[in-house]
Amino acid sequence: MPYSINTPGLLLLVEDNADDEELTLMAFEQGGITNPVVVARDGVEALDYLFGTGIYRDRPAENLPALILLDLQLPRINGLEVLQRIRHNPQTQLIPVVILTTSNEQQDLVESYSLGCNSYIQKPVDYDQFLNVIQQLGMYWLVINSPPPLSAAYE
Repeated sequence: MPYSINTPGLLLLVEDNADDEELTLMAFEQGGITNPVVVARDGVEALDYLFGTGIYRDRPAENLPALILLDLQLPRINGLEVLQRIRHNPQTQLIPVVILTTSNEQQDLVESYSLGCNSYIQKPVDYDQFLNVIQQLGMYWLVINSPPPLSAAYE
């Protein structure tokens, strides 16, 4: 049964695969996750959004995401580099980052946690399992989990 999630936090989905993007957004909708979602289709676009540069230079500084869903295999700048830059910047270092990837490489797993990801989830291939994982992810990170206040990054 779908649940309604009315948390105000914005989600940043960093995903270059149009099919995975569509499935993720559909899973949010079917799961009652109504948070606004910004989609970045490569590492450069993700960093531009987070740091208010490039096409996002006019983004209000307070519009940081409450959660980042980050793929690893991205064009231009890969997900591990994006994660490293997120964790090295005081404005973004506290934002929860969930790696959502097809990679089952042990090295990617270890490096993701070493760089400070909060969770590492391998995308299920099965459609129903994928929807279930995304819905559970949303429920945990947007309802159950108590994130650090983003205002702490500005203090």
